[in-house]
Amino acid sequence: MLCIYTVFGMELRMTSTFPDISISTDRLVLRPFDMADIPAYIEMMNDELVTAWTDAPHPYTRTDAERWVRRIAPAHRTKGDGIALAVTEFLTQRLVGSVRLHHTDWRTLATEADYITAPWARGEGYATESVLALAQWIFRDQGFERIELRTAADNTASQQVAQKLGCISEGVLRNARIARSQTEDGGWTDIRTDLIVWGLLPEDLEGVAEQLADAGGYGTYNDWN
Repeated sequence: MLCIYTVFGMELRMTSTFPDISISTDRLVLRPFDMADIPAYIEMMNDELVTAWTDAPHPYTRTDAERWVRRIAPAHRTKGDGIALAVTEFLTQRLVGSVRLHHTDWRTLATEADYITAPWARGEGYATESVLALAQWIFRDQGFERIELRTAADNTASQQVAQKLGCISEGVLRNARIARSQTEDGGWTDIRTDLIVWGLLPEDLEGVAEQLADAGGYGTYNDWN
């Protein structure tokens, strides 16, 4: 996709899709989704925390997963909105999460990131590692200038990811999100929540990879193709 902007009477032509890539770290591979991911993806998306903090359909069915893998995830890239990648373990190749860039502004070179970690993979630092790898790639190889994260006010685990990455808290969007709360009978009801807005700039990543490597045994991304 090509975007054309007019500035002072001159046309500026800019590429407006990310390349079709995979990104590897010491422990993870970030790659496009494929049909083999569907069973694990369904299980991940039906987890209680995923249901509570995302707007994904619930219950999450095979039809939903197939629509995501076949149409929605690829369209994030091909339509210029961003890119959606499965997060898998390097050694076992099992699905451990997902990471996505969306609401991409190709003129200001800014985008928004979100992430999900599968319940069987929590506590390993995978969300931080995958978003860090994506941030390093988009800043260093794609020339972007800003990544924004938005976390629900009560979602402390997501906020910890933003803090570990070196994001700066920039403010609160009051009553800006619909989350879900589980009822006594096991159902779900919609609730309103504030959103904390975090900003990440290229210079904010200075030293972050080294600090994370010292603390958790992982650091920068190794390769992309």
